[in-house]
Amino acid sequence: MSAVDVARAPLDLESARARFADLFARIADGAADRERRRELPRRALRDLQEARFGAITVPVSHGGLGLGLADAIDLLGELAEADSNVAHALRGHLEFVEDQRSFAPSPARDDWLRRIADGELIGNAWSERGTAALGTTATRLVEAPDGTLTVHGAKYYTTGTLYADWTDVTVGRDGLPDTAVAVRVDQPGVTVLDDWDGFGQRHTGTGTVVFDGAVVRPEHVFDGIERAPHQTPFFQLVLNAVLTGIARAVVRDAVANVTGRSRVYSHGNADRGRDDPQLQAVVGELSATAFTAEALLRRGAEAVERVAVASRDGARPAGLDDLVARAGADVYRAQTVLSDAVPAAASHLFDALGASGVSVDAALDRHWRNARTVASHNPQVFKRRIVGEWVLNGAPPPTAWAIGVAPGTGGGPRAS
Repeated sequence: MSAVDVARAPLDLESARARFADLFARIADGAADRERRRELPRRALRDLQEARFGAITVPVSHGGLGLGLADAIDLLGELAEADSNVAHALRGHLEFVEDQRSFAPSPARDDWLRRIADGELIGNAWSERGTAALGTTATRLVEAPDGTLTVHGAKYYTTGTLYADWTDVTVGRDGLPDTAVAVRVDQPGVTVLDDWDGFGQRHTGTGTVVFDGAVVRPEHVFDGIERAPHQTPFFQLVLNAVLTGIARAVVRDAVANVTGRSRVYSHGNADRGRDDPQLQAVVGELSATAFTAEALLRRGAEAVERVAVASRDGARPAGLDDLVARAGADVYRAQTVLSDAVPAAASHLFDALGASGVSVDAALDRHWRNARTVASHNPQVFKRRIVGEWVLNGAPPPTAWAIGVAPGTGGGPRAS
């Protein structure tokens, strides 16, 4: 495919839905089977790239589809309804696009946007396991005497890298601040492992990447780790989109199972499950959760989009910090609600089904496992405090955080 073969006008949400509807339906049709067989969604992600989903927010001027950020997040939630793993695997890619769009125009920035418009996919490799000190990066960027740059180390929680052409890697440097680099995945110095052992979101490609002298071009070394002003809220916004998609899938599967069921209980309230007021109440509650999730997702997406629009092409206007704080607070408030409500809905689903609903073949347990896993990212218990401190004291939410062993506390047998 070529960036020449693009729409001449930016895509709107309804056109985007029409463009991807059939593909999303095919992805949904295979989701339960992939879960049962532990089959990676390589075909689904390849089809999405061929349909240019990865270029939805790339500007038309650079060969993309030009969909607005908030609309793109709505669309991502609909993809997550089809398969939450597939939507989640694109988290780092979509944020990387936001980084590039926040940079001042340059040949390097334009090259990245055109690469993405042509179908290249970016993964993420920021986190490390083990007992490294809080705020440090064990993976190193090394410069040889001849100027060659290479990466050495290992990352975990590398969501999307298993399917990607490139991965966005945080690195330490001797005598210089930590930064990030883009590493081509299909080179001898990179080994990508499918060893993510979480009980949910099992197909997101969130395992280990080992770098053993992986070569980096100088123009692929970024100025720092924090890039787009809305980087951190955007990462969390994607998780909210995934949770929203799971909530929608719960309603979809509840409706399909209740309306498709002919057997009823003698101590029930109607001759058909769909007419039983108690089952109606269960499904109504599930629908209310999905409705709430959609509204909260949109509210947060619009707040993040305001930051994105204000900071395009290197602009950093007065008042931007306030927009960033508001976006973070809106996204985190939604996250605290959805992290409880969506796993609860995924469990409550079974109240409408009976014993047949727990069949392994039905794979309906995946919704709870996936929602609980997403809710465990960057734990929401801390987000609640962050929001409370903002509401009470006006303290802006942090724009970055790290994980590791605090100085002076020693290390346990394993930290992650």
